Amino acid sequence: MKHFELMKKVAVLPELSTPKLRAMWIEYHDSEPPPFNRSFLVKRLAYRLQELAYGGMSQETKKRLEALDAEAEQERKPTKEQVLPGTRLIREWKGEDHVCTVLEDGFEYGGRRFKSLTAVANFITGSRWNGHVFWGLRKQKRGTTQ
Repeated sequence: MKHFELMKKVAVLPELSTPKLRAMWIEYHDSEPPPFNRSFLVKRLAYRLQELAYGGMSQETKKRLEALDAEAEQERKPTKEQVLPGTRLIREWKGEDHVCTVLEDGFEYGGRRFKSLTAVANFITGSRWNGHVFWGLRKQKRGTTQ
């Protein structure tokens, strides 16, 4: 496919009906389209057309992206193993200091054992909290409130 023909095909995508976009998805992906919105289909089809015309990412690039994703995932999700047993987590909540101790097989708060930091946070607040967010081990995602 020549460059000009490709650009025309990509340019017309936003004007196509959703059924036509879904049919194109099947044609170019050999699978049913995901249940995402129309905007997603347009963007992914534009990428797919260019990928078919010019080639996709190199194996080296794919491996590098996977490695970066794995690193980011590790940073996003601290695990109990990353907080060593014996560590004392301190959190001020409604004017009172709360101390939670990390154990080998759970957590201790107020003389009680808990399986997760989330259970401790929920016990303290009386509402649903992500334990890692409550104890400051992970930042709260944008657009969410607790």
